Amino acid sequence: MKNTLNVHQMQILLFSFAAFVFSSVLPGIAFGATSGEKHLKPFILAQTIQSTDMNKAITDTKNKLTKNNFQIVGEYSPYKTSHIIIVTNDQLKKYASQSDNGVYGAAQRVTVTLAGNEIQIAFTNPSYMANVYRFKTDLADISQSLKSSLGFEKEYGSDKGLTAAELRDYQYKWLMPYFTDRLELAEYADQQEALAAVNKALADNKGGVSKLYQVDLDGKNATVIGVSMKGSPGNECSGDAYIMDKIDFKKIKSSGHLPYEIIITDGNVYALYAEFRIAINFPDLSMMGENSFMSIMCAPDSIKQALTLGAGGALDD
Repeated sequence: MKNTLNVHQMQILLFSFAAFVFSSVLPGIAFGATSGEKHLKPFILAQTIQSTDMNKAITDTKNKLTKNNFQIVGEYSPYKTSHIIIVTNDQLKKYASQSDNGVYGAAQRVTVTLAGNEIQIAFTNPSYMANVYRFKTDLADISQSLKSSLGFEKEYGSDKGLTAAELRDYQYKWLMPYFTDRLELAEYADQQEALAAVNKALADNKGGVSKLYQVDLDGKNATVIGVSMKGSPGNECSGDAYIMDKIDFKKIKSSGHLPYEIIITDGNVYALYAEFRIAINFPDLSMMGENSFMSIMCAPDSIKQALTLGAGGALDD
């Protein structure tokens, strides 16, 4: 790979430096949290098992989920120590249909991760994600169902957490994208054509991107497709394993950051900017230094390129 920086990477470098200086001089200006508000964290640790038997832990977790009326729509092992189970149910899809951009949250991620000599069972925090995706509900009942199914030890993924208000207007740093900023990947005549084209590109593993699951919202031309990104020659930085090796370094693993989503609505195919999608799951990640955003500076361009090809789109010249 070339060591030279392209224009976008130079922009990220300059924006990162500006944001670092800005936030250092005026700490907390992006959020303005009130101390009395509840702070939410991106993940929930359900239980810790003193075992290294991943197969048994995965089987047991799946059985608990299906017994509690969760539908398993996909599974993913991005590397040997992690297995991700994607689930939904009718109630979650109903809530997703009630919000303009609720399709992002039409599925939840449950993770089985081997960390040393223990296995961590965890899942994405429904209430956290409900606010990120601006649901009309906090998904408290979905959260309780997952806790009842799998257990509850604590929320994690951020030292202090973020309030609902902060999450609904989240921006990692000054000049970085918001939830409403779209990474446009492709455009088709209608939803049917878009679904056919995207599924074909994913089946062909375009850009090193392949399909893991699909959830369609009844009564709306809205679909979320979860994808794996393995990276491709010359674009290794888009790979899930590459990125997680750099940023998922804490004792309790944030495996539920994966997989990435492609959204299709009314023939338009788009995704979240990497600068938002990564930050919302790793809100405490430092801007600079080891295991920081700067360590994956190549990721935004690489992910954009991979997802564009995975959506059947064309790359910019």
